[in-house]
Amino acid sequence: MNQQQHIRVVIADDQELVRAGFAMVIGSQADMEVVGQAGDGDQAVALAQELHPDVVLMDVRMPGMDGIEATRRITAMESAVSHPSDTPCCDAENADDAERVTRVIILTTFDLDEYVMSAINAGASGFLLKDTEPETLLPSIRTVYQGNAIIAPSATKRLIENMVEGKLAPTVRPGASGGNEAQYTDPELDELTEREREVLIEIAHGLSNQEIADKLFISLPTVKTHVAHILAKINARDRVQAVVFAYENGLVRP
Repeated sequence: MNQQQHIRVVIADDQELVRAGFAMVIGSQADMEVVGQAGDGDQAVALAQELHPDVVLMDVRMPGMDGIEATRRITAMESAVSHPSDTPCCDAENADDAERVTRVIILTTFDLDEYVMSAINAGASGFLLKDTEPETLLPSIRTVYQGNAIIAPSATKRLIENMVEGKLAPTVRPGASGGNEAQYTDPELDELTEREREVLIEIAHGLSNQEIADKLFISLPTVKTHVAHILAKINARDRVQAVVFAYENGLVRP
């Protein structure tokens, strides 16, 4: 595997030993390399802008700029990164970097609901606890690199339960009604076809594309097409936001 095929990772954590541990695990993989390490949010943003890594592992609590704000700034760079013609680009290496999209996985010792929601709203593609085993961490990095989203199961369950119970502020846009009894509060829901609603429900149940295809007796490419249409219609960035949308609008219950 050549270097351009490596998943390029930046690790942002204020504890040097934590960074070293993650770097050792990631560096042991043939398809990954650690291209930079940051001790705070400012450094993380600077490295993301300079190196255009594929994935940033981001701690939440760091001195100065915290991980949530750093995530927000890094994900805000994506539109500029996706349009290399908007910025000077004078060689092939820079052109390759300009085409990269940097995705963020939040890593924290604090399994707190407000961090999960803040991370989602900031644009994070993943949320895992620092004690996540390498057997889970490494596939999660690959999943996020491929454009999908991951979130710690314990965080998902409590986030959804608290959101439905009204303990967390919903992410629906202004004008949508609240309350557990409210159904179909987002107008975007009416734009979904019946099949797309079925697929969205299965996404909210945690099924993969292949599992959805098997359950609904449709092909995998068809599922992928439905998922793309769903995300576009409900203005969701990824599957995590789609799950939140489904629960907020009463399609599924915890």
